[in-house]
Amino acid sequence: MTAGTPLSSSLLNSDLDHLIHPLHHRGTHEQHGHIWTRGEGIYLFEADGTRYIDALSGLWNVVAGHGCQELVTAAAEQMSRLAYCSGYAGSSNPPMIELAERLAGVTYPQINRFFFTSGGGEASDTSFKVARSYWKLQGRPEKTKVISRQWGYHGVTMAAMSATGISSYWPLFEPRVPGFVHIPSPYPYRYEAPEGVSQGVAAANELEAAILREGPETVAMLLAEPIQGAGGVIVPQEDYFARVREICDQYDVLLVSDEVITGFGRSGKMFGLEHWGIEPDVIQFAKAITSGYFPLGGVGVSDRIAEAIDASPTPWMHAFTYSGHPVGCAVALKMLDIVEREDYPAQCAEKGAFLLEQLREALGDHPHVGEVRGLGLMTAVEFVQDRATKAEFPPEEKVGARVHLAAQQRGMFSRLRGDVFCIAPPVVINREQIEELVQIFTDAVHEVLGR
Repeated sequence: MTAGTPLSSSLLNSDLDHLIHPLHHRGTHEQHGHIWTRGEGIYLFEADGTRYIDALSGLWNVVAGHGCQELVTAAAEQMSRLAYCSGYAGSSNPPMIELAERLAGVTYPQINRFFFTSGGGEASDTSFKVARSYWKLQGRPEKTKVISRQWGYHGVTMAAMSATGISSYWPLFEPRVPGFVHIPSPYPYRYEAPEGVSQGVAAANELEAAILREGPETVAMLLAEPIQGAGGVIVPQEDYFARVREICDQYDVLLVSDEVITGFGRSGKMFGLEHWGIEPDVIQFAKAITSGYFPLGGVGVSDRIAEAIDASPTPWMHAFTYSGHPVGCAVALKMLDIVEREDYPAQCAEKGAFLLEQLREALGDHPHVGEVRGLGLMTAVEFVQDRATKAEFPPEEKVGARVHLAAQQRGMFSRLRGDVFCIAPPVVINREQIEELVQIFTDAVHEVLGR
């Protein structure tokens, strides 16, 4: 907190007077607000020069770290050449075309056609429209419902929020959009399977039960993150997604993979479902595709869906002003160069394994650490009141928030889901910096929860 310095105090006061923030909470911002003025590698700097490890890569997106001049140059050069043009049918631009072609070469084999958005929430809304339009074009207009999972995060537009399975996002904005159904997360640490059925298959069977309750003729799609990110880095069981794919095929339900966080290497593979050998019908992406340097996201669809849209006798009436923005696409192309040249999937696998090992070594036996988990460069630590029973702390104790504050006071910034602390630093982090991060976090945990 830098409220004591003249520059930061002035900026914070102006902020409080004129801004409503995402996830706005005035008290938190007044007491613990940061005014970031510079970034370098894995670090963010406040107005007074205080340095923090950016332990969540901004919001999971700044994979190339702060101050990557290749991305800055790509944006500047494209801005000077063509800053904007419409991407509506009848208009296109070279970076947009090249990006779609490049993505067809790196995503799942059956995904070859792409629609671009400004971010992940718009990508979710696009997926809902893709699914509904596809089934209408197939002569099955009653297939409109979306199934998603508890702890899934898919954005907070009205439709995306209705798919998001984190209930704290709902109360001020209800009623939610009808036609959205939630099933339990596979959540290996907490899901209870019936006897005789593996946990992964039992969790996947929740999908079949929901389809049968709703009526298979009404269900359009399942929306699922390969690894649930904002919900607490929930890595599914090895047999989970194979059964999910089987169920979707059986009941004619589109499997939509939300790779907004897992896409482009974060999980240790280029895309998350590759870990389990599963192909989706639709993929949505954002975040790492530009490392956060420009707002860009998108949706990729299977060949059969693209063919149905192409064959439609009427226009596909879905659009955003900034779809296929030439500057965003130019930045994304440069980012793909970096991902491939620097082998981000391999880096995330190696560095993530080291980070997980260090966290488990430091905190794995702590009496109030229920689980240290992760895959690739996505990790989380779940705090519990009782390890034996997995009982949670009462919410009023704000354990996660207190650990986060203690970490900030030591020079590290991240985000939480309640008492689950998420850690997903930029891919450019090195081993020495991982050790520094783990030491800061360990000291913060010891301060709040003892040794």
